[in-house]
Formats: sequence, structure tokens, C-alpha cells
Amino acid sequence: MIHQRVQGTPQGGPLSPLLANVLLDEVDKELEKRGHCFARYADDANVYVCSRRAGERVMALLKQLYGKLRLKLNESKSAVSSVFGRKFLGYSLWAAKGSEIKLKVADKSLRTFRQRIRRLTRRSGGRSMKEVVERLTVYINGWKSYYRLAQTPKIWQRLDKWVRHRLRAIQLKHWRHGTTIYRELRALGASENVACRVAANSRSWWRNSDRLLKSVMTIAYFDRRGVPRLS
Repeated sequence: MIHQRVQGTPQGGPLSPLLANVLLDEVDKELEKRGHCFARYADDANVYVCSRRAGERVMALLKQLYGKLRLKLNESKSAVSSVFGRKFLGYSLWAAKGSEIKLKVADKSLRTFRQRIRRLTRRSGGRSMKEVVERLTVYINGWKSYYRLAQTPKIWQRLDKWVRHRLRAIQLKHWRHGTTIYRELRALGASENVACRVAANSRSWWRNSDRLLKSVMTIAYFDRRGVPRLS
């Protein structure tokens, strides 16, 4: 379907960042002339200063410069605030041990990741484990590639653990019945004791998936099935 557009450019199209770079070049040069540290991608920009007063002066300057270009700042997204907690292209900053400043995935981006994983690994829908893993792999690999600069190994480890937990719950639901769970776990090499105890709670998919089942469906088990790791 074709829609006539009289204002703006399509979201995600290549024209928008190109026009932004052409138009905002004057703003970049003015910030450079004044010695400001800043980062900009298309129309998304952060300017880094040493105090709130300096930040307010820069904000006033930007409004003036944008006004000359017949542009307006998005007041709902623009603010003078601490560098911590602000996001830029899905990233934000955090202070590590020794006051070292590092990159992390912004909180909003992490919430979006979790929401998408929940949709991809929901226990309803009638999809096989193979189909779930295939869709999951595409999303996780793309996400991991974009956020490869993040310096948060512990967060990656927690997310990996959570994803495997959800996959184990899916597998238990697929097996469903205690007799099937027992048979499949024994085939995977589980001891009789472990297989019996997991099968005895065949309806407790989520709880079972984070206990004895971890000794059978290990990290190596999911590696063999092609589940990508973040860490």
C-alpha cells in the first residue's frame, strides 16, 4: 500500500540520517568551535559538560542554533541531567570499580530485550523446540552484535541463565506427562533419582526448570542445540 507523505521521512529509512548530517553540520561545527565534547547520530545527540549551569547554557545554544535551521528540540526527550541514566543509541554509562566509566545496555533496551525473549519463548503456540531455537538465534545474534561494546559480563551471564531457564520450561511442557519426562530424561543421561523427582512434578514446569533439570539440560546441552550465548 502506498501513502502520500507531506512531512517527514519514513522511520528507519536511509534518507533521514543523511538529511540530518547535512542539516546539522553547522551545529556540529559550532559545538566544536566552542570546545564541547559531544556525540551525535542523525538527530540523536548528547553534549557532555562539567556542570548543570554549563548544560543549561548549551541547551539554550542548541535551541538557538536549531531555531535558525527551523528545527525544534523534542522537549520530552531533551534534558540537562547527569550523564548516568541518559541513553544514547540504546547504550548508557556506568561507573565501575575505581571510578572507571564503562558502557552498558540502557535499562529501556534491556526491558525490550526481555519482552521480545518472552514472546519468542512463550510456552504456548505449538512450536517445536527447533523452531523456538531458530527464531531465538536470529534475534539474540543480532542483538549481541549491536550491543557488543557493552562492558557488563555479569548481566550477560544472568540473561543467558534466564534464557536457558525458559527453554527448559518449554521442553518440560512439550514432554508434559510424567512418564514421557522420565523416559526423555533417562535418554539424556539423567540418573533414575533425578528423572523420577522431575517427573513427579510434571506440572511445575517453571520451578522444575531451575532445579534438578539443570544437571541434565546443561549449558553444553544448549550449546549443542545451537542456542547462542551472550556471555
